Amino acid sequence: MSDPITIPARRGKAAFVRRGQTIKVINTHGQQVVDTWAFFRNDLGEFMSMEHSRATHHHLIPQVGDALLTNHRRPILTLSEDTSGGIHDTLMAACDRYRYQELGCTEYHDNCTDNLAAALAELGLTPPETPAPLNLFMNIPWTATGDLSFEPPVSTPGCYVVLHAEIDLVVAFSACPQDILPINGRAGKPVEAHFVVSD
Repeated sequence: MSDPITIPARRGKAAFVRRGQTIKVINTHGQQVVDTWAFFRNDLGEFMSMEHSRATHHHLIPQVGDALLTNHRRPILTLSEDTSGGIHDTLMAACDRYRYQELGCTEYHDNCTDNLAAALAELGLTPPETPAPLNLFMNIPWTATGDLSFEPPVSTPGCYVVLHAEIDLVVAFSACPQDILPINGRAGKPVEAHFVVSD
């Protein structure tokens, strides 16, 4: 097993993953949202798609055994284990500078869209766009009338999910820097998370 790779607080990290390998995403301190993307290694224009996955599985939250699909409707990652309480989000776009302007920021704020670009740049890659991420550990409950809210995660320190790579891919993460809304459960204190890639 490889050593854990740090996803720094408020920053992003990416890695190459081969078909058949697994990725264990660890919520090291608990209650830290980790935006997650996956791109086909040979063509970044094919990427993990929340809307395509929801259409196939009829789940707003992926369940153990679900294969997350690309925008070409083929499996890219399968959720094979989850000790976090099973609360994740597939609805919310990655935060960006426009979102923080909407929330009242007048200066630059770290954001997941820029974190994705920076993480892939470390590998010499450029994302074709910012796909809607799988927001691991993010708690966005909904009501019968369709109302949504931003709530603290239920994830606890050391909990994790395991994702199985169905194709050769590039995985990218952002330890979400949101410190205005309570989605990281500790106002003003986003923290690092970790992941491990294993054969």
